[in-house]
Amino acid sequence: MEARFDLFRNELAGTFAKRFATAAAVIHRSTLPSSTQELVSLRASQINGCGWCVDMHTKEAAAAGETQVRLHLVATWRESAVFTDAERAALALAEEGTRLADAHQGVSDETWARVREHYDDDQVAALVSLVALINAANRLAVIVRRRGGSYEPGAFAAALA
Repeated sequence: MEARFDLFRNELAGTFAKRFATAAAVIHRSTLPSSTQELVSLRASQINGCGWCVDMHTKEAAAAGETQVRLHLVATWRESAVFTDAERAALALAEEGTRLADAHQGVSDETWARVREHYDDDQVAALVSLVALINAANRLAVIVRRRGGSYEPGAFAAALA
């Protein structure tokens, strides 16, 4: 299946992508642990069926030292013993924030309380922003059918430079 549209070759889309990348850089530079950022991005991308983003975040996490066991178990984090309580809170927020239409309450008070137990205000701001941003990225890639498999670790960082 070919991509429907190349967002990187269109001037308007390219301008948008630069602004999008700037927002991502703000989150990336935050004190929210980079491993948590990758796990959250991976989980939301799995839920949304975004092959491009699953490919990117799996490879970026592995290149940063994340273990294959943890990467393989992200989809089943509730039934896995390899994630910290803080990571579990972030993954719950990622799922509930991604599945807004599936729950009448959006993010539950229980999940929010667990997030607040583990993250300071700046980290919460980064986490909420990350969930919103990765969901937008997933939608961009899925709509134009950008497929996974060709991403090279470090490509996103290179694009920011």
